[in-house]
Amino acid sequence: MSNAKVIIQHEVPEEWIDYNGHMNDAEYFRAFSWGVDYFMNLIGMTDEFREQHRYTIYTMEAHVCYLDEMKLGEPFEVHMQMIDYDAKRTHVFYELFGDNGKRAATSEQMLMGVDQKSGRAAPFPEDVFAKVQALAENHTPAEKPKEAGRVIGIKR
Repeated sequence: MSNAKVIIQHEVPEEWIDYNGHMNDAEYFRAFSWGVDYFMNLIGMTDEFREQHRYTIYTMEAHVCYLDEMKLGEPFEVHMQMIDYDAKRTHVFYELFGDNGKRAATSEQMLMGVDQKSGRAAPFPEDVFAKVQALAENHTPAEKPKEAGRVIGIKR
């Protein structure tokens, strides 16, 4: 997807390999969790910002689709797109790509801004919201990815 933003470049470390000889399912989620951290930095929510403003982001819901295996030492990238946003939430979509552009996993996430003083949802600070809007303008797909909005269940 050409309008995705590459936010992580890494390789699969040995401690992420499980008894099946490939990347453990929890580690795919770890890579996507790193994606949330990178997203927060992109919108100006650095460690210093969170400490100073006592404002952060919580993951409210996340869905992962496992599409292919990742092996020890395999390089990977995590790409991010914005599906939607409002004054206090972002709907983001991550893709994990392995060797030769292999699409190995996706993660759709609903993230919400939280005032840590009250422990409640709160609108993004103005400068953060402006960066959310800019990301959305540049990194929103023309069509929702096929994994976005899926419902889990056994088809009968």
